[in-house]
Amino acid sequence: MLALALATAGCAADTSAPARAAAGFHAAVAAHREEAACAMLTRKTADKLPDPGQGCADALRELRLGAGGGLVSVSLWGDDAQVRLAGDTLFLHRFSDGWRVRAAGCRPMGDLPYECEVED
Repeated sequence: MLALALATAGCAADTSAPARAAAGFHAAVAAHREEAACAMLTRKTADKLPDPGQGCADALRELRLGAGGGLVSVSLWGDDAQVRLAGDTLFLHRFSDGWRVRAAGCRPMGDLPYECEVED
């Protein structure tokens, strides 16, 4: 019975890494460390975020993303994750150097895809 429990535990998906990445992103934004928050975005998201002639940090500053809040849930699909915090939903992707934010400031739109303030 113990061997079965250990084998099952080894198969469980580790949701802590994407949860830490989402919390870290919101902590950086809340601390007005927008450059650090931009470094946590996927390259495509960071490149798409600013308007022409504007930097990523300035764009994040203007968005005034809400507080992340406590962890509600984490869902994993291979190298992609959805992290639901009390005040935000984020979508992340796992790269060789860790989890990066693809979208943040996301709100469910019923049967439609989420609408996000920051997305690739």
